Amino acid sequence: MRGGIHSPIFLLLFTLCSCTYLSEDIRAQTSTSAISAQNSSSGQYGSSSEKLATLEPDYIPLVDRPHFNEPFSQRIDYNRLSETTLTQTVGNVPPAVLTVPDDTPRKSRQPVDLWARIVDDYQLDVDTHPSVQPYIRWYARKQSYLDRVADRARPYLYDIVTEIESRNMPGEIALLPIVESAFQPFAYSPGRAAGIWQFIPATGRHFGLKQNWWYDGRRDVYRSTRAALDYLQQLHQQFEGDWLLALAAYNTGAYNVTRAIRKNRKKGKPTDFWSLSLPAETRGYVPKLLAIAYVLKHADKVGVHFNPIPNQPYWKTVKLDSQLDLAKAAEFAGVSIEEIYRLNPGLNRWATPPGAFELLLPADRISAFKEKLEKTPSSMRLSWKRHVIKRGESLGLIAKKYHTSISQLKELNQLRSNRIRAGHALIVPVAAKSMQQYTLSEIQRKLDLLNRPANSQRFKIIHTVKSGDSLWEIARTHHVKVETLARWNNFSPRDPLRIGQKLIIWKKYSAKQTGANHLVNQRIRKVTYTVRKGDSLARISKNFKIGVAQIKSWNRIGKYIHPGQKLTLFVDVTRQSES
Repeated sequence: MRGGIHSPIFLLLFTLCSCTYLSEDIRAQTSTSAISAQNSSSGQYGSSSEKLATLEPDYIPLVDRPHFNEPFSQRIDYNRLSETTLTQTVGNVPPAVLTVPDDTPRKSRQPVDLWARIVDDYQLDVDTHPSVQPYIRWYARKQSYLDRVADRARPYLYDIVTEIESRNMPGEIALLPIVESAFQPFAYSPGRAAGIWQFIPATGRHFGLKQNWWYDGRRDVYRSTRAALDYLQQLHQQFEGDWLLALAAYNTGAYNVTRAIRKNRKKGKPTDFWSLSLPAETRGYVPKLLAIAYVLKHADKVGVHFNPIPNQPYWKTVKLDSQLDLAKAAEFAGVSIEEIYRLNPGLNRWATPPGAFELLLPADRISAFKEKLEKTPSSMRLSWKRHVIKRGESLGLIAKKYHTSISQLKELNQLRSNRIRAGHALIVPVAAKSMQQYTLSEIQRKLDLLNRPANSQRFKIIHTVKSGDSLWEIARTHHVKVETLARWNNFSPRDPLRIGQKLIIWKKYSAKQTGANHLVNQRIRKVTYTVRKGDSLARISKNFKIGVAQIKSWNRIGKYIHPGQKLTLFVDVTRQSES
């Protein structure tokens, strides 16, 4: 009895003790190896605070990869591994926890914050190549810039991330508009690129982005996002699955990247992005994206933060079957006209384009909008006026007067040509409110450009001269020099003032000013243009749809220019799609 009972108990206790001992031994070995590796690393780079301050090329503190933990110095190319779980031990990581991504759908867990969702979708090797480090340091010093970017991205980011995930593309691409345009839908470059994805006119048309008098699809965030991702996927395939080369080609063109690859192959050199001889802008373009991706993932270590953006739709689309005045759209939705423009920056005018159109509205305003829209017949969605043609009037003059297009007047009045006769009547669409309410209307754009000073951070006010006013007193009241005030109004400081005279005064924007003034300020972009061989003031004026006199005034030049000369231009981005 005693021997029979003792034997099984003894064996059981012996087994348990052995397992415990082995487990502790494994932990000790793992801990020792980790400490040893850490000490070795510390000997090379110094303390953690020193590492973070210097941001050595191949250092990132032990980071959490999307699927497993490992020291960053162990450069495991897990994106190329085909199996979901490795069956061998890598370093000191147990095989059971070392998992890699595969082609299965994104994980169902959704973070509360969109920035975290983007990091979860990372696929690129966000390392600290020497070319990336200067941009990491730059972003680390620009908290106010990151705040502005987050504020601008808020209405658009959810849709961008969702579309990227549906295509299984790297989450880092959601950050590309930061590099391209800082998420400014009215961004405009000297190369005539527009929108948050910076499409030039020809490339935009190639990818289906319409550009006409009423509308510019390059600034339409919804449609341009899909066009940009189509383009990037095409480049990704063209460059055999190399995302860095695809991104470089998005910036400089596929031809330039292909030519650089061929040159390196002839010389027997590597053909990865870092080894290619590319334009200076492109050499900085990809590192900027990798830098902002690193800063987002390691914001705490870098010492910055990203203002949270809720992981939920900001807007929804409403399909319109006919043209709609934007003032009525704002009224139906219970929002400002500026909010309509902010969500639909592709709109150039005071109404949606003729025919069907998808309008973006705040998600919580859709029901109210639809209810009022359904009660409004198509004929009442625009205001109409009967215009009797006067002698000497042309279709162009009438269209200009009512802020509409010649083509729409012809379509509405069933005209086959531009010829009209005095005494006949035309039906013309008119805005429901005064044109000052439509911050993207033609007349408002022209008023913005009129007498615009070199400082684009100012807005215009009108002072009406009263009895007892003097130029000196008005200048002192508005904190400007008498000479400056006189120059703005095109007269001499010695010229007498008249009661009732209108004086233009340019005031600086305050930090708190937003709304229409801020939107207008976004729309007029300051562009530095380098004169090319064969350029003339007339050609530059035509290309950017500004006046020759304005170019002369802004740059204080005569009628002659020369190649290499730098010109400052204030360009209305909403006019660049006009034919």
